[in-house]
Amino acid sequence: MKTLIENARYEFHKQLFTTNTLTVNNKGVASNADTSSIPSKKISKRIIDILVKEQKHDVNIAEKILGQTLGKQFELLTMNFLNNTFPMLQNIRPGDWHILQLGNNNRLKTSDFEQYEHLAYLNELTAENARLAAVLGNDYLVAPDVVIYKDLLDDDVINNIQPVVNDNVCKMTAIRKVNGGKPVLHASVSAKFTMRSDRAQNSRTEALNLIRNRKGHLPHIVVVTAEPLPGRLASLALGTGDIDCMYHFALYELIRAVEEVGSEDACEMLDTLVKGKRLKDISDLPLDLAV
Repeated sequence: MKTLIENARYEFHKQLFTTNTLTVNNKGVASNADTSSIPSKKISKRIIDILVKEQKHDVNIAEKILGQTLGKQFELLTMNFLNNTFPMLQNIRPGDWHILQLGNNNRLKTSDFEQYEHLAYLNELTAENARLAAVLGNDYLVAPDVVIYKDLLDDDVINNIQPVVNDNVCKMTAIRKVNGGKPVLHASVSAKFTMRSDRAQNSRTEALNLIRNRKGHLPHIVVVTAEPLPGRLASLALGTGDIDCMYHFALYELIRAVEEVGSEDACEMLDTLVKGKRLKDISDLPLDLAV
């Protein structure tokens, strides 16, 4: 019997194909490949071949979608995968969870969360004062691709099993709705279809901004990608202190593809990332977010 996450992973891959996010052109080059890199083209094509054969997906012969559309589609499909999995883990991480792609919801900003509400005030100050803006810059502004948060709790929910709070205590805790706070950001997900050097640095910048500009609890900070080259994955995944972990859209298939068509260096690098717990499969993400 297939499990919830196994089915969601299959559907995630299926949607990558049906939306033409993951395609192969008439020259046999996958849409997540770097056309200037032979190893990238070989590994990405082999991943698709494995998915087509073993999971019975159909790949469309089409040119790569241009512009930001491809990245936005990958963000949307990543959000859908999380919506189909993480909120279902109520026995592990209960709550009324919300998972949103910020690009499709302009009313919601990072400053709408408890840990970052002060950024809205800071933004107003720098907008009105050019000299202050020159001193502070705008590095404090953060824009995650996908966010996860849950509603604040009513007192009757908190006191469901036994009396926990009343009007005499817990007057400032963020999770209590009666205190009038904002939702607490649970996770920030940076979804990058590929990991060219500039895109990798964007994810790192987002992570560092979330870390140094927060007040209170640090949210989970993760990256999801379809980048095929282990070396480029390592440019962001290696090390600690900024992102929690990187998640590959098809790690099992990537490992097999690199073993079959990759170089010895690529195999060693991928092995280092996996054994070092810096690179995991997309299926690991929902349970990791439940921590």
